[in-house]
Amino acid sequence: MGMGAWLRDKPGFLERAYQVSYAMIRWMRPLIVRVGYTRAARWILPLERATKRVLFQCQMCGQCTLHETGMVCPMTCPKHLRNGACGGVRSNGNCEVIPDMRCVWVVAYERAQEMRIFGPEMITIKPPANHLLKDSSAWVNKISGEDQSQPKGWAELPHNPVIKKRFLEKDS
Repeated sequence: MGMGAWLRDKPGFLERAYQVSYAMIRWMRPLIVRVGYTRAARWILPLERATKRVLFQCQMCGQCTLHETGMVCPMTCPKHLRNGACGGVRSNGNCEVIPDMRCVWVVAYERAQEMRIFGPEMITIKPPANHLLKDSSAWVNKISGEDQSQPKGWAELPHNPVIKKRFLEKDS
């Protein structure tokens, strides 16, 4: 088992590492704004790409939701589904497209259970991937707000308090 695989099985630790990384990026925000998002991306992107590929088989969608999906990249799903399993999950928890592979969303759910802070965000509806952001830095996009921008014609997702309430009551 490689280091990446070993770390992937430690979602609680990765959740804390995400918090530290996010705090550092927010702390660096004034510098990033000053030098410009494009220039900052030139030095952030290689590091981001290298670490996320090893740890999460990241597909570099530019809109990272790792912290909301049990530290599992939803774009590794053969169908690239960002909001849960397709309904074709086999009874053993494996993928219908690649039968020898565990369903990305089953793994994400299991790992989210071990995350105190971001685990409940597993059920939030994520917007469809904006393919214009592919191969860009998710950190720079987060700071600039670009990760929240939606192409013209996309409707904002409605807030769904019923789902959140049911999810939180189940754990109580």
